Amino acid sequence: MPARFKTRHELTGRVLRAMTCPSCNSCNARPDPPVLAVVLDLDGTLLDTEVGGKGVLKEFLGKYGKVLEEGDQKRLGKTLKESAIAMVTDYDLPLTPDQYVEEIVPMYRQGWAKARALPGAIRLIKHLQNCRVPLALASNSLREYIDAKISHQQGWKECFSVIVGSDDVQSGKPAPDIFIEAARRMEIDATRCLVIEDSLVGVQAAKAAKMKVVAVPSHTEADCSSMADSVLHSLLEFQPELWGLPPFDDWVNNALPIEAMVLSCQHVNGSFYEIEEEGMPALPAQAAGVYFGWAQVGIRTIFKAVVGIIFDSPSALRKLHLCSIDGSIDRVSDQHVQLSLVGFIRGFRSKDVVSMDKIIDEQDKSIASSSLELPEFAHRSNPSFV
Repeated sequence: MPARFKTRHELTGRVLRAMTCPSCNSCNARPDPPVLAVVLDLDGTLLDTEVGGKGVLKEFLGKYGKVLEEGDQKRLGKTLKESAIAMVTDYDLPLTPDQYVEEIVPMYRQGWAKARALPGAIRLIKHLQNCRVPLALASNSLREYIDAKISHQQGWKECFSVIVGSDDVQSGKPAPDIFIEAARRMEIDATRCLVIEDSLVGVQAAKAAKMKVVAVPSHTEADCSSMADSVLHSLLEFQPELWGLPPFDDWVNNALPIEAMVLSCQHVNGSFYEIEEEGMPALPAQAAGVYFGWAQVGIRTIFKAVVGIIFDSPSALRKLHLCSIDGSIDRVSDQHVQLSLVGFIRGFRSKDVVSMDKIIDEQDKSIASSSLELPEFAHRSNPSFV
């Protein structure tokens, strides 16, 4: 565990819980016996296929004069067959479920090639592989579609000793079959497996298989949160040692180097900004937390910044709290700011935040300021910022 977490834990357990486990469960998540293997979901957990998938649904429904309902989550985590039946029924489409699948899958395939790994996904996969922790991929997608999706992610297929799709078992999630089959193929007792999921049906399946489960919800799902053993806002918050697994060793100066996240945002009021996603890669919901990097205003003004990203609900505007380390932002009148975030400090629980102005503290600023002087962070910035 990073030294910063230890220090704050000595000062106050409340702060540690707010930083490391949004549900307050993972502080107590020390399984007995310890976990021996990890089973990962794919869509919405490792790969950001949901944003692209939503665009496909909008385009597809538009051909039939239909409009996708805002915040429609009824198909989250379901098999393609179940999703097809729901779509045809809910939107009164002049198609059979099989015809729906035949038409929409080619559209999905184009999007899979562009799907990006979610924050912390590559780090987690590589860490578990390097530590020789048995690792399985278990998805409600058909095996053919799983292979197609991960084929665009370099080295992923080789990292999983077991891959199970919904067509490999009798019933998909929320039935436990997929997870039980993954454990059987790994030759590890299901009770010694840890599942990481993003959906309610996935959490239900994992619990039915008698496995421990960490939820990293792509949307706010109260039922998902209440059923999981631990709930995080990002895979970057995951602490393997809490589950008896080898800890990460990549923290530098109490901060975690990440691949640069380039964002554009517009000033709203005070220190509040809204993320502008038009023309930019969509920022997934699993990116909530406190980050740091460089902010650029205009052509020449660049300063060190700490940013708190928070998502209140699936339909809410993506807001952030932007704080310059030296107060530069207070002297800036421009309404648009470009950000290149290169480090992650901690997570937090949005429901515990009374005022966004209180998210970032002086210790965050101190860590960011000293970290940005180190080569581990400096070389990760977008070239236009250095």
